[in-house]
Amino acid sequence: MSINKEKYQSILQELTNKATLVAVSKTKPIEDIQELYNLGQRDFGENYVQELIDKEKALPKDINWHFIGHLQSNKVKFIAPFVYLIHGVDSFSLLKEINKQAAKNNRKINCLLQIYIAKEETKFGLDEKELMEVIDHLKKEPLNNIAVVGLMGMASFSEDKNLIRSEFKHLKELFNKTNAQLSIVNYQLSIVSMGMSGDYSIAIEEGATMVRIGSLLFGERNYSK
Repeated sequence: MSINKEKYQSILQELTNKATLVAVSKTKPIEDIQELYNLGQRDFGENYVQELIDKEKALPKDINWHFIGHLQSNKVKFIAPFVYLIHGVDSFSLLKEINKQAAKNNRKINCLLQIYIAKEETKFGLDEKELMEVIDHLKKEPLNNIAVVGLMGMASFSEDKNLIRSEFKHLKELFNKTNAQLSIVNYQLSIVSMGMSGDYSIAIEEGATMVRIGSLLFGERNYSK
């Protein structure tokens, strides 16, 4: 087993009363997830739809499954029956599809809007103008089977801690600005999802309420799958 139990406990202590830990379990075997579950972990994050479906079938039913990858509209229907929180929503059309599939399953699905805060071209997400456009759409066309509950962002992959901190600060400022806007359509934002294994401590200092940590808990990712 490759779970780092000591690191898990120390991260939990660091996060106490500050942020929810989402254990990023993509590419990790069911046995490792079960081991972390046995230690009390209930929030797990997956990037791939098929892998998430297989794991949801095999693991305890009280797990909160977070979809943290880039979600294609045509895949929403496969996770709509059980997904707890969708992290990476970056268009109004995707929100509409999630709403449609949630309605079919008689559910309300929680979503985070993904904001592009990094200096890298490879990251997905909305810029500030696009974010405000999505909010305008929501004001005109309320979606009753989704709840926008917060924002998510990924900082630049960089050794420059000041750069990372400034990106997290920007996301928190957008969160405050967006909260005022979305309360008009009865969405109450509570989640700022930012920070991963390499930068979660900075994210906590800048107001993260949810962090996504994988390699510190499970060991390095297996890319050969």
